Amino acid sequence: MSPTSPKAFPVSWDQFHRDCRALAWRLASAGPFEAIVCITRGGLVPAAIVARELDLRLIESVCIASYHDYKNQGDLQVLKDIAPSIKAVGDGQGKGVLVIDDLTDTGKTVKIVRDMLPNAHFAAVYAKPAGRPLIDTFVTEVSQDTWIYFPWDMGLAYQAPIREGSAG
Repeated sequence: MSPTSPKAFPVSWDQFHRDCRALAWRLASAGPFEAIVCITRGGLVPAAIVARELDLRLIESVCIASYHDYKNQGDLQVLKDIAPSIKAVGDGQGKGVLVIDDLTDTGKTVKIVRDMLPNAHFAAVYAKPAGRPLIDTFVTEVSQDTWIYFPWDMGLAYQAPIREGSAG
C-alpha cells in the first residue's frame, strides 16, 4: 500500500503516545520481559514509551529496511542484527524478550525477526490483516489498503474531508 491510497489514517503525536501506552497496558500482563528489541526505524518511539511504562532498561534494535522510497515496500535487508547479549536472554531463542514495531503490514519484517527470536513476544501498535497473525499483541487494526501517516512523517497541512476524496 502506498501513500497515494484513498484510505488515510493520520496519527498525531498525542494519539500515538496514547496508543503506545495502551500497548504497554496490554503487555504488562504478557511478561515478564527482560529486554526489548525494537525494529527500526518505526519501532524506536513505541519501544521508548513501552520501556518506560514497563520499567525495562535493556533495549536493543534490529535494523531492517523495507520501504526504500517511502512509497512501496521492497526487498527486505537486515542492516544490523540483534546483539548476542539479547539472543542469550532467557532460553536463547527470545523467551523474555519483547519485540516492538510501529506497524505490521505484510508481516515480512516480523517473519525475519521471528526467525531470529522464535520464542519472543511480538507487539505492534498497529496491525493490518496480512501481518496480524504474526503479532502476539497490538492495539488497533486497520484495513490492508489503508496508509498510516505517522507523526514523524507529517507536517501541518490542510486535510480534505473524507467525502471530497470519494467518488460517490
